[in-house]
Amino acid sequence: MSDDLQKIRERIDAIDDELLKLISERAQLAQAVGRIKQGNIYRPEREAQVLRRIMEANPGPLSNETAARLFREIMSACLALEQPLKVAYLGPRGTFTQAAAIKHFGHAAETVACASIDDVFRKVEAGSVAYAVVPIENSTEGAVGRSLDLLLNSPLNVCGEVVVRVHQCLLRKSNSRDDIKQVYSHPQSLAQCHEWLNLNLPGVPRLPVSSNAEAARLASEDETSAAIAGETAGEIYGLALLAQNIEDEPNNTTRFLVLGGHDAARSGKDKTSLVMSAPNRPGAMHELLGPFARNGVSMTKLESRPSGTNLWDYVFYVDVEGHHEDDAVAKSLAELKKIAPLLRVLGSYPVAVL
Repeated sequence: MSDDLQKIRERIDAIDDELLKLISERAQLAQAVGRIKQGNIYRPEREAQVLRRIMEANPGPLSNETAARLFREIMSACLALEQPLKVAYLGPRGTFTQAAAIKHFGHAAETVACASIDDVFRKVEAGSVAYAVVPIENSTEGAVGRSLDLLLNSPLNVCGEVVVRVHQCLLRKSNSRDDIKQVYSHPQSLAQCHEWLNLNLPGVPRLPVSSNAEAARLASEDETSAAIAGETAGEIYGLALLAQNIEDEPNNTTRFLVLGGHDAARSGKDKTSLVMSAPNRPGAMHELLGPFARNGVSMTKLESRPSGTNLWDYVFYVDVEGHHEDDAVAKSLAELKKIAPLLRVLGSYPVAVL
């Protein structure tokens, strides 16, 4: 071994020792915060501020995404010293929703698989878990209606968001595409890979199931079947990777919401989600959107859904830039309360860091 290489390795060892010492000191400080606050020390606005600061200060060569992921895991481990957070998600194991939960809370959190989005909401509402992660919209297929419908009447608050780039894979027990009799996947994933399936597996039946992970599980039990799911699901269920990135839209992205018993304080770069209804008269929607325009509040989303009460009555889900405590947003909401038959702020939360 050359002297230069030996010196580099000795320097790396010294840095590792210093890193361990500093991480341990950080963990002790996190414990001190927990004792002062006497409860859950997870604060989404604080974590967002830390990650933004890390990315701004990042000198490289690690990417901002890698640096943020490392610090997310450090924060996750420090939080778990008090009590690991329990986070519900749409299961089974290996779904993109579980990946979103891990991305947001880190691997030290305990992720709890649920059979349906309804069950995810119930677990948090009943207090058996602290938080939930649910899909809310996809850049290709649009809104996830069930999540929106449940938000309307749930007491839960939106306290965070997660954005995950979705890469679909064709998975099977064998290493061949020959003699595939059916393809399982979630309906949205089947739609996202529609053209690829037309070109590569024409005529093969496409069977929708509750989740991509469930598709992988079914494919693991039947050698004639294949699944469209993420690579992690294939690893969990022991499937061969036949094709990667088969989604028709290369920038296919899913946005998830984090739900809990509280929203987040201001982080400096926030978003507010709300739901409202419009009176049944000409120009009503124009009137409802007026307060945002007058107060200079930018709207990033407007989605209509049936109210579930009266035939052809609709409610409108709106996302705006800013926190509900910001002056411009607060003024807009105060004006809306005077004219909207229904207005509910679902929560304010930090904009997804990555």
